[in-house]
Amino acid sequence: MGNITIIPARRTMGNNVKQAEKPKLRVAAYCRVSTDTEEQETSYETQVSHYTEYINSHLDWQLAGIFADDGISGTNTKKREQFNKMIDECMAGNIDMVITKSISRFARNTLDCLKYIRQLKEKNIAVWFEKENINTMDAKGEVLITIMASLAQQESQSLSQNVKLGIQYRYQQGKVQVNHNRFLGYTKDENGNLVIDPEQAEVVRRIYREYLEGYSMKSIALHLEQDGILTGAGNTKWYDSTINKILRNEKYMGDALLQKTVTTDFLTKKRVKNNGVLPQYYVEDDHEAIIPKELFMQVQEELVRRRNVHRSPSGKKRVYSGNNCFSQIIVCGECGELYRRVHWNNHGCKSIVWRCISRLEPTAADMNCTNRTVNDTVLEEVTVKALNQILSSRKVFLKQLQENIARAVVTTDTLSPDGIQARLEELQKDLVKAVGDQKNYDALTDEILRLQQMKKDSEVDDHRRTETMNRIKELQDFIAGQDTAITEFDEADVRKLIQKITVYEDRFTVEFKSGISVDITE
Repeated sequence: MGNITIIPARRTMGNNVKQAEKPKLRVAAYCRVSTDTEEQETSYETQVSHYTEYINSHLDWQLAGIFADDGISGTNTKKREQFNKMIDECMAGNIDMVITKSISRFARNTLDCLKYIRQLKEKNIAVWFEKENINTMDAKGEVLITIMASLAQQESQSLSQNVKLGIQYRYQQGKVQVNHNRFLGYTKDENGNLVIDPEQAEVVRRIYREYLEGYSMKSIALHLEQDGILTGAGNTKWYDSTINKILRNEKYMGDALLQKTVTTDFLTKKRVKNNGVLPQYYVEDDHEAIIPKELFMQVQEELVRRRNVHRSPSGKKRVYSGNNCFSQIIVCGECGELYRRVHWNNHGCKSIVWRCISRLEPTAADMNCTNRTVNDTVLEEVTVKALNQILSSRKVFLKQLQENIARAVVTTDTLSPDGIQARLEELQKDLVKAVGDQKNYDALTDEILRLQQMKKDSEVDDHRRTETMNRIKELQDFIAGQDTAITEFDEADVRKLIQKITVYEDRFTVEFKSGISVDITE
């Protein structure tokens, strides 16, 4: 190799080049507190103030923003608006480094934590965790991050389990927690107890009343909308699904079924219907009822009746309609199918008639049904005649009603609901002692489930008897209140008193809810 001679630079006017100024590092901070208590709120404000001062104290740093989520869980990032906004700013090239207090503040989900760290790393953006003193751009950064994030996730899972156990314990003590913000009919007092909201409670009573009067859930929803009544959530739009939930909610009769749903994943917070995965707890008379128990059970029976009446003899499902008082109660005596109300144009003569559905929707199996078409006015006349027949022979029918009462009070129960409940309470104590003895635990569980079903059946029978007695009393009151024959048709009489009208070729059989029936010939 030849000699190397260094030729020094000569400083002359005009060739001085200023060293390019190094751009400042654009640094953002992310803060989060888990709850919205006053103490945590102070912590939240302190963090924002701390990072603002800290970043501004570095001459080579430039504040790129303070992103702070207040009172939001860290187990996932879907609802953390500020966090997501910060990531968007990073992806847009507006941030060079992110500072946060700790891994648990950044994310408690290992997958989310690593996902965002790697996403930012690809953009050459560092995340610095103060507490752990970890910079994700260091060689050892990701190894430590994986370990620390996993520990944070375990901490969150442990916390979730502790919360579940706390809730479970409260359930076992019969302590009911209800979100009253969307619960139509109730609010909470200063002690957190459910109390009735008089105005909303009247809406609930109206829903139950209209349903028992024969209106469909869709019709009830439409009525409420037309009257400008708001839902429990404060919306003007009502859905039949909302009406359905209200009609089935045991809390309206003062009871509470606890743990109807369960959380399947502490990260996603996904909840599903509890189909026996965890125990449920039924608390009776927990709070003041809006709907009496007898009326609530009456609605449950009507729900079942309408569900069954939807099925045709061929098994085809029918949609319940309560728009007309005769809907779902006119039955074909020839094929057993329901009659449907239709507008008929017979040789230019327009009228409203009722026809067997099997004639309106013929299939190979039921095309032979030839039962007659019945005019709407004929059904009204039949109803009036049936009521007048009872009034004209009131002594005979009152005697028959007394016989129906005697049959209704007969019970074959070997164990009363109170007796079943006493046995259930004993078994509950034994079940707690049997934890760890799987064989004994399973046997006790089976016995408890059997007795619970027995109690439910017994209560249903009791309410059915009560309902029968109420229907008998309604007809007794009707007879007692009518001194003379009826001259005009009243839709309310049909909805209140009549169970079914069967159409035959030569007659009509009118069955009353009280258990008596009459035949009417034209």
